[in-house]
Amino acid sequence: MQRIIAIGGGELRERTTLKIDEYIAGLAKERAGERRANALFIPTASHDFMPYYNTFHKVYTGVFDIKTDVALTVFKEPDLERLKAKFEKADMIYVGGGDTVFMIQSWKKSGLLSLIKDAYDRGVILAGLSAGAICWFSDIYTDSALINGETEEKYAMFSGLGWKKGVISPHYNVRTLDFDKIVCYNYESALGIEDNAAIVIENGEIVGSVSSGGKAWELIRKDEKIEKREIAEI
Repeated sequence: MQRIIAIGGGELRERTTLKIDEYIAGLAKERAGERRANALFIPTASHDFMPYYNTFHKVYTGVFDIKTDVALTVFKEPDLERLKAKFEKADMIYVGGGDTVFMIQSWKKSGLLSLIKDAYDRGVILAGLSAGAICWFSDIYTDSALINGETEEKYAMFSGLGWKKGVISPHYNVRTLDFDKIVCYNYESALGIEDNAAIVIENGEIVGSVSSGGKAWELIRKDEKIEKREIAEI
């Protein structure tokens, strides 16, 4: 089975997503079976910010007893054979937040994208927060342009990887008005995932949500208005 757990936002360091992390850890352990589960952290969107990985390690090893490793490609020429070995060991891949557009471009340039896709096709669980949640979709609402000084607009639409068709915004609780307006004028439907909430996608279909305090929404355009349907928890 191919699984993606897309987390709208939250603070891993402050453990605001802990219930979601527990769910992800459970899936990784289920996949590992009798052996100790392995998780691979990808911090490309934060430009390989190592304190982010350290936080991930403290949560997933310290709380859930999962062995962790990290894939670094931003500041050095990647050793793809060494990275491939890390991916082959992984039961779960966690993609951190940051600059979504930079991350996707970097993955394509470094060769990391093909390793991620191969792992996904083999049934390795993909999880991610913010940038790591929306990158899989075809149309993504992100602040990448603002981060890079390309626009004065706070958020904008970009093309994602397109592994899952659809329009999505993370941090929906703080982007509601702007995102609803974009959806109302441009799309038939979309997804809005609040901080501390996640959607679970199995074989390309959304099967439910997981909450650590937030909610996930399906947005439907009807008569120039947005109808919101909460995605039920698993």
